[in-house]
Amino acid sequence: MDFDDTPEEAAVRSEARRFLDAHATRRADHDSSHLGNHRPASIAADREHRARAAAWQRTKLDGGWGAPSWPIEHGGRGLSPHLAALFAEEEAHYDVSARYFQVGLAMVGPTLMAHGSPEQLERFVSPLLRGEEMWCQLFSEPGAGSDLAGLATRAVADGDEYIVSGQKVWTTSAHLAEFGILLARTDPDVPKHRGISAFLVDMSSPGIEVRPLRQIDGAVHFNEVFFDEVRVPAGALLGGFNAGWGVALTMLNFERSAIGGGGMIEWPQIMNLARERGAGPLDRQDLARLWTRLELLRFLGYRVRTAITRGDPLGPESSVMKLAVSAFYEDVGNVLMGLQGPNGTLWSDSDPNRGVYTGVFLSQWAPRIGGGTDQVQRNIIGDRVLELPAEPRPDKTEVFKNLPRS
Repeated sequence: MDFDDTPEEAAVRSEARRFLDAHATRRADHDSSHLGNHRPASIAADREHRARAAAWQRTKLDGGWGAPSWPIEHGGRGLSPHLAALFAEEEAHYDVSARYFQVGLAMVGPTLMAHGSPEQLERFVSPLLRGEEMWCQLFSEPGAGSDLAGLATRAVADGDEYIVSGQKVWTTSAHLAEFGILLARTDPDVPKHRGISAFLVDMSSPGIEVRPLRQIDGAVHFNEVFFDEVRVPAGALLGGFNAGWGVALTMLNFERSAIGGGGMIEWPQIMNLARERGAGPLDRQDLARLWTRLELLRFLGYRVRTAITRGDPLGPESSVMKLAVSAFYEDVGNVLMGLQGPNGTLWSDSDPNRGVYTGVFLSQWAPRIGGGTDQVQRNIIGDRVLELPAEPRPDKTEVFKNLPRS
């Protein structure tokens, strides 16, 4: 691959910069304040943030940048993922809420386009693109995290509806979302991967209770979600009866690519802290290692974009990228805490950096767990890239209702 911009790439980048300069304020490269407001948060503050993000999404949509890689018929520009990523690269340098609707735009929208009916696309895609309706991913359960196919939330057919009961956990933004993609067990009499269906669920439906999980930094990103005989229309079935595992794999691949695709702390921001604190010889070795990791991530990103641009199905590339991002977050969090010295114990107004760098350290578990844990990614790479012998998995062929459960 030629890493310099082609004439087409240069034109897209130039157009993106003109739009961003006209509608947003560019940050200094070393400014890290956008990495998060790490004050104790509130649901009201979350809603205010959402309103600002929705306004920016509509501004982008009016300018033709709402979802650059989406097909034109669905409100996008039809750009290749590689060209669309150029806009994201430029947007990351401006003082805007660039990735707030990532679940909807990068995960739900493409999954709907891959598996949704014409009626579902007509109803959901446009409001999602305008930032009017927010989505969440109702996958993980207390007893089904890394082994997602072991989920026990059930959906029982009742006329032209399904009755859903069960529990989900670690659901990002469920306290703000209007809709969610739900995985539920629709057939316990077949092996676990083959008895799952996906549904488009209205989060205001009677019987749904969302309990926010407040984190150590005071913020709420994740939630528990309880379903008590929730009635879901049969028309909300996504991808067909018992076809939910295919929907899940599609969405997880998009999620891994989104996690690996940006939003990380950047080199100028790391070096700004190092200069402020005065890096010693050991710190310099750590910084050299981080710079190497960032360069590797950049090249891995090109590999993923190339695969998507060629129309190749996302598979091991996204897992390699996601695992590399997870390793970087673990490493950079530790280095930033070391550079801060005693300031690493401070928080919010008492911290000269307002908790931004400590927040990177505390937030490292999100990319290391979301989209499949590091261990899951290693298994995928071992199976599909290295072609190592698969582990014995009798649970994959046994009827689900016969499997032992905790």
